[in-house]
Amino acid sequence: MAKIKKGDIVGRISYGKDILFEVVRIINITSEPIALLKGITVRIMADSPISDLEIIKKAQVENNLRSLENKLEEHIHMNNINKNKKNPFSKRNTLDNYFFETGTILHLDGDRKYSQKSAKYYKEMGLYAIVKNIPEYRQPQMVLSLLRKYKPDILIITGHDRND
Repeated sequence: MAKIKKGDIVGRISYGKDILFEVVRIINITSEPIALLKGITVRIMADSPISDLEIIKKAQVENNLRSLENKLEEHIHMNNINKNKKNPFSKRNTLDNYFFETGTILHLDGDRKYSQKSAKYYKEMGLYAIVKNIPEYRQPQMVLSLLRKYKPDILIITGHDRND
């Protein structure tokens, strides 16, 4: 059995390896080391005894990520209408003689990877979103000034799952 270390991609045996995690830290506070885990495809933080973890092979990780990407792309495709018409989710649009406007989204995220993913998918869906990567501890001081600056219709604050 390979020794589990920081950076490894693992699954929890007791949960049927249903979620892939990256080991972000190993702590020794009990007789058995505990791994602090960050979800790869699901936004979740967890901990687990090392004995309940199994390293996931690189090919399986790649297949899992590719499958998720395909599902997201399919979802985006299903939300887009006929390519000859404008995307109804864009900031301003006309469709079949109807005019409508979607709201502006301000998304604050403490995790750079997730903020980049979010920005990518907002853009692909034609949504008008301002995505800011701001560490959690700075968000309370920044949110009011960003609300005043951008005047969004929707505010999303994510990233409060970090422990480092």
